[in-house]
Amino acid sequence: MNGITAEERVLREQLVAAMERLDARGLNRGSTGNLSHRLGAGMLITPTGMGADDLRPQDLVWLGDDGTLSGDWQPSSEWHFHQAVYRARPDLQAIVHTHSVHATALACLERPLPAFHYMVAVAGGDSVPCTPYHTFGTAELSVAVAEALRDRQACLMAHHGLVAAGTSLAQAMKVAIEIESLCEVYLKALAVGEPAVLGAAQMAEVIAKFRSYGKTASR
Repeated sequence: MNGITAEERVLREQLVAAMERLDARGLNRGSTGNLSHRLGAGMLITPTGMGADDLRPQDLVWLGDDGTLSGDWQPSSEWHFHQAVYRARPDLQAIVHTHSVHATALACLERPLPAFHYMVAVAGGDSVPCTPYHTFGTAELSVAVAEALRDRQACLMAHHGLVAAGTSLAQAMKVAIEIESLCEVYLKALAVGEPAVLGAAQMAEVIAKFRSYGKTASR
C-alpha cells in the first residue's frame, strides 16, 4: 500500500475490521455481502468473491466515480448500487450490504419491515422498504436501491438481503445490526399473529427524538 495517505490506511483497516465483525456476528458468511466507504472522487469497496477470513487492507479496491479502478482485484459485483446510492445521497459516507439470516428471510417474503417497534426509526423513517426483485449487479437493482434509500438509511432487497447506510461507517454498521435484530423479532411476532404498527405521528415523534439522541448537550 505504498503511496497512500495515513488517513486511507486507517480507513482500509477499519473496513476490514468491519467485515470481520459482520462475519463474527453471523450477518455474513463466506464471501456474501460487501461494504464500501467514500474516498475522494470515488469509494473504497470490498473485492468480489473474497470473504472476511482472507480480506486484507490492501485487497480493497478504489473505484472512481468515472469508473477508474485502482487495486489488484475486481470490485464487488454489487458496486453498481453502492455508486448509485452515493450519487443520490451526498450525505451518506458508508454502505453495508449483508445476507443476514432474518433480514434475508423477510426479504424472501417480499415484505417490508413496518413500524411494529419504535427502533425501526434507526433507519430514518417509519419503515424499512423492500425493493422488487432484480438480478444482482444490474442497473435495475441499482435504481431500486437508490430510490428506496432516498429518505431512508436501510432497505431490503427482495430475495437477496439488506442494505444499510450511514454518515459514517460506525453508523452504517449500527443500522445493519439493529435492522437485522428487528427483523428477527418481527418474524417471531408474525409466528403468533400480525403485530400492531405504530402510527405516523408516533413514529414522527421518535424520529425527532433520534435527531438529538446521544449527542452532547451544549454548555
